[in-house]
Amino acid sequence: MNAPGDTPGYGAAATKDERNLAMLAHLSAFAGLVVPLGNIIAPLVIWLVQREKSAFAADQALESLNFNITVVLAGIVCGILVVIGIGVLLWLALGIVWLVGTILGAVRAAEGQYYRHRFILRLVH
Repeated sequence: MNAPGDTPGYGAAATKDERNLAMLAHLSAFAGLVVPLGNIIAPLVIWLVQREKSAFAADQALESLNFNITVVLAGIVCGILVVIGIGVLLWLALGIVWLVGTILGAVRAAEGQYYRHRFILRLVH
């Protein structure tokens, strides 16, 4: 398990269970397709449960949580922009970015790498 002060990407290697939990934290975003705001609730639950047990799993759950909060906020902006016509195209682009980001985060977490999404709001620390 990585110490809280370790620089991401360095330190002790994550165990298979930690990697699986981190991957699940990223893939849990798909819960939002079934349950409203499930893409935020699921990574939040994993982060709350794992933050004292596994630095790697907690870090990746927090990354997934912040990514999905950013996507929800961007989706709201796209919904507002539907009025002027560009919102539909932005929603489509946002959907593609969300899908690719979620899968890429899950793959990197499964490999034991600390993954960072670009251009997200880090609202939860």
